[in-house]
Amino acid sequence: MNLIYPRRCPICDGLVGSCRKLVCDDCRGKLHPIGEPMCKQCGKPLSGEEAEYCPDCSKKEHFYIRGRAAYEYDAVMRASVSRFKYKNRREYADFYVQELLRTCGQAIYFWQPDALVPIPLHKSRRRKRGFNQAELVARGIGERLGIPVEDRLLVRVKKTNPQKELNDRERRSNLKNAFQVTQNDVRLKRIILIDDIYTTGSTIDAAAYVLLKSGVEKVYFLSICIGRGY
Repeated sequence: MNLIYPRRCPICDGLVGSCRKLVCDDCRGKLHPIGEPMCKQCGKPLSGEEAEYCPDCSKKEHFYIRGRAAYEYDAVMRASVSRFKYKNRREYADFYVQELLRTCGQAIYFWQPDALVPIPLHKSRRRKRGFNQAELVARGIGERLGIPVEDRLLVRVKKTNPQKELNDRERRSNLKNAFQVTQNDVRLKRIILIDDIYTTGSTIDAAAYVLLKSGVEKVYFLSICIGRGY
């Protein structure tokens, strides 16, 4: 398969040359994995150890318990995730899954989720793109850890504008009533939402809100990358 569909590095998009390698050796050094100090709620990297929470989490209440990400959302990861989503680089998901398990595996163990739930795309956007990037990552994690993936529990019923073009207030308004739960009686108690990017948390909060209303007790999140908390 590697001869027919050679694997590309998720950082430089060049051929890695081996089916066993997920990233170029030189490219790994360009990444900024999330480590301490980090926000105790969303997991954003902080510039100093004085504060326990990032400015966002210290001034507003989230509907999720806690979240983590593998990498800082910088120029390198912005380009990587963009190709993943818009250039059909689905093979990047293997690297993202590997890195999420390496950096956040202990958190997943402590959270003890009943299921993983990928943030859904609106049906028109999924039809155009051909796949849901969050679902690919969720399935990779689920297969490695034996956690069920509930990809039909949550649906996006509102076609929202791209979040990157909006400020925080506009993001919350944009996502109001955007999600619905498809089951009347949800028996899952602990869920991890899976997404590609976390910035202000508006998407995760909107999804977590409807899950909590449906009977879920605790919601956590994992994302490939996350903005800096400062």
